[in-house]
Amino acid sequence: MQRTLIIIGIILVIAGLLWPWLSKLGLFRLPGDIHVEKENMRFYFPITSAIIISIVISVILWFFKK
Repeated sequence: MQRTLIIIGIILVIAGLLWPWLSKLGLFRLPGDIHVEKENMRFYFPITSAIIISIVISVILWFFKK
C-alpha cells in the first residue's frame, strides 16, 4: 500500500509540474464534457475526460501489477 501511495504521489507531482504543457492538449474540452454557463452560474462536469483518465490510470496500474 505504501508503494502505491508513493507512486501516485510522484505521478501527481509530475503532472503538476507538466500542467502548462498538458493543458494545451485540450483534454478537458472533449465532446461529452458538460459545460453550462449562465449569467450568475458556471457549471463544468468533465465526464468524458474523467473516463479517459480513469482508463489510462487503470491500464498503468494493470501494468504495475504484472
